[in-house]
Amino acid sequence: MYQKWGKLLFMHWRIDARVLRRLIPTGLEIDTFDGSAWIAITPFTMWNIRAFPPFVPPVPGFSSLHELNVRTYVYFDHVPGVWFLSLDCNSAAAVFAARALFFLPYYNAEIKIEQRLKEINYALTRTEDPRAALQASWKIGETLPYSQPGSLEFFLTERYCLYSEHKGELHRARIHHQPWPLQKATLTSLSSSMIESLQLPTPKDHPLLHYAEEISVDIWGLKRVRD
Repeated sequence: MYQKWGKLLFMHWRIDARVLRRLIPTGLEIDTFDGSAWIAITPFTMWNIRAFPPFVPPVPGFSSLHELNVRTYVYFDHVPGVWFLSLDCNSAAAVFAARALFFLPYYNAEIKIEQRLKEINYALTRTEDPRAALQASWKIGETLPYSQPGSLEFFLTERYCLYSEHKGELHRARIHHQPWPLQKATLTSLSSSMIESLQLPTPKDHPLLHYAEEISVDIWGLKRVRD
């Protein structure tokens, strides 16, 4: 698939890898930076969603939507990627398709995004169990240099595959995009139960923030990597 992602905020916190272990398949290793695992809440919007080749027309009702994911970082056979702990979306069709085609833990939600000048307001209410909600407002800051290999920013954002599991089988889907055009961001408000809905402890520290206005993304289908 081809998609555009935008109005995206990375909110990252350090987390003890031991509390994540029960949520990650045994075949996957939890990826760490300086000895610490990380968890993220990532709200954003998507548009121009279409199947390959790129000239296939968008499907009405499926071509644009809002999403939020809670994620951590893993690797298998030395290939780093993303493990999604939950994903919320305001399109029932997209939720159904992602569950069926990518075996991802998607949930239906009501989501609103509003922007006024350099400030974005994002509100989410999950409409199925386990219940969760988020309200966040942030101000967009100055452009940052591209992340360099070996840096924390590169570790957290430059991930080019996702992993999922279905009936005991581990799968991987490749993702391609240009390096993230990151900007600074400042939270003006945050109220969330997204991490707590996973029976994980509430982060105590302030999150590390990065914002991206827009990026084009190609996503390939799943391939099985392990029974």
